[in-house]
Amino acid sequence: MLDKLYFKKQREAMVKQQLVDRHITDTRVLQAMLRVPRHLFIPSSLRPIAYTDRPLMIGNGQTISQPYVVATMSQWLALQGTESVLEIGTGSGYQTAILCELAKRVISIERFADLARKAGHALERLGYDNVEIHVGDGSQGLSDMAPFDAIMVTAAAPALPEPLRLQMNPNGGRMVIPIGTRNNQRLELVTRFGARWAIDSHLGVRFVPLVGQHGFADTLPPVET
Repeated sequence: MLDKLYFKKQREAMVKQQLVDRHITDTRVLQAMLRVPRHLFIPSSLRPIAYTDRPLMIGNGQTISQPYVVATMSQWLALQGTESVLEIGTGSGYQTAILCELAKRVISIERFADLARKAGHALERLGYDNVEIHVGDGSQGLSDMAPFDAIMVTAAAPALPEPLRLQMNPNGGRMVIPIGTRNNQRLELVTRFGARWAIDSHLGVRFVPLVGQHGFADTLPPVET
């Protein structure tokens, strides 16, 4: 039976080999990745491979991103611990936990009610109390809670969703989002300066599609439980 020490060593190896050796340099991100138990956010049958450098299925056709992508997106947001962050796509709750370690407040939107519930339970068990999870269309964001200092989108959009763009803090708000087709995307870093948005395109990635009014057309109905 795998124990806490086994998973601790796996986490340490993950951080060294997958992150530090691949130029993840933000010490706050590295410490968060060391602290958060990724294996508790995935099905028990997959826990022996929880810290491998690969995405894993979590149900409803959704995945938990590989650790390097989680760390890269988190590093690009350059969080200092005072920010209000909007996450689009709660999924397993693992990336949410990393953001909870890095920011003051995290608001997360998940399309699937059962995934939102499971993620909420996992986060609560681990003691995170600076997070709210909402069920809904993430492509529309949450205008009544805006502006957000940072936005992380963990699903691919065909173009930058207008509501999310407008919900960014105008004083240097940042958003990380995969943009492209269903099968081929690039990770973009968007920074807002008043009425101007600077966009840098970086890493080639492949995320599940962002389904919603400002994303891709619906191909799988949400599971309501």
